[in-house]
Amino acid sequence: MTASREEPQTKLTAVLDAISRISPKLRQNSLTAESEKWIPKESIELLEEAGTFRVAVPERFGGLDLSAADQAEVLTEISRSCGSTGWVASVWMSSAWIATLYPDRAQEEIFANGSVRISGGFTPTGTLTATDGGYILNGSWRFNTGVKGADWNICAAMAEMPNGEHEELFAIVPISEVSVADDWDTFGAAGTGSVTSTVKDVFVPAHRVVDARVYDASTGDRWNAEVNGRNYNLTSYILATCAPVYIGLAKGALDLFVERLPGKKITYTEWTDQSRHPYTWVQLATAANKIAACEALQRTWLESMQGTEDTGEKMTVEAKAAVRGQVGYVVQTAKEAVETLYNISSASTIARSNAFQRAYRDITALSLHGLLTPVSSLEAHGRVLLGLEPGTDYI
Repeated sequence: MTASREEPQTKLTAVLDAISRISPKLRQNSLTAESEKWIPKESIELLEEAGTFRVAVPERFGGLDLSAADQAEVLTEISRSCGSTGWVASVWMSSAWIATLYPDRAQEEIFANGSVRISGGFTPTGTLTATDGGYILNGSWRFNTGVKGADWNICAAMAEMPNGEHEELFAIVPISEVSVADDWDTFGAAGTGSVTSTVKDVFVPAHRVVDARVYDASTGDRWNAEVNGRNYNLTSYILATCAPVYIGLAKGALDLFVERLPGKKITYTEWTDQSRHPYTWVQLATAANKIAACEALQRTWLESMQGTEDTGEKMTVEAKAAVRGQVGYVVQTAKEAVETLYNISSASTIARSNAFQRAYRDITALSLHGLLTPVSSLEAHGRVLLGLEPGTDYI
């Protein structure tokens, strides 16, 4: 029993050690990622070598099959070096887990190489038309993070059923069937390359299409669905793999602030070293404690999710709403931590060559994500705390 508990920790340690070694290069490449609106090939190759794209792949396909908590640690450390790279890694990693909810035949195709990068989203702006053996897929999807470097893409689409009703389905297609626009030009998270993607008249076999039951990790005909400890509630899992990006960005900003502080004067004052100013101490400690609080809250929802999964139970509405609200609070608080440090930074911080301002802009931009924006998340949580319906299906 002891060995089985230690093995995942050994796998995690190996990945984290590898990411620690490449973190200076990831940080250095963040400027290139921003200017080119996509993370450099070198960064992707380094993450591949570190085992990042095997983290959520089932063991039977040569993957590491790490838990959501372990995945969060990996994503935090990547994001600490580069927010855009962390966000893309989060999408590729979580989408690989989503692929484990597809039938065995699809998994055998998707995970054939043991390491995989999958993009996609849950806005059903495509259409699926039934045909012999599957569907014909058409549509365009905005904000498709990671599609420029993916192997596969998940496409949410609406299909008309025989009874005339419409149903949301999720098709997964090889990236060779997807075309991408050059329409990503943003002030933050610029390196994510979250362009618009389009699929036109593509046949998708039935085994590569699943319905909305994936939101509850539907068993279907997929392998070992009941016993592998990874059948998380979909929305809670997605939230749990996005939140580490914000925490990582905040921790990276703290690192950068402290690195530059010693010996910096406070311009137009008699203070020759900002690190000796009491207000700096107070604000620095405030930011550090905001980040620590985020990490503590993250442990709360990760333990809740894993505990429920390990006992074979489904999360209650209250538990799912709590994850949504707590993640929203972490997004808000991590952003506040970075803002606290930004507000006591020198004017030279605004130079594009300065990595701190990039972290500031990245976390500001990512805090507007529809599923993670604090107001909507806290609203859903608050409603449930009052015994009301959450007001959203995304919990």
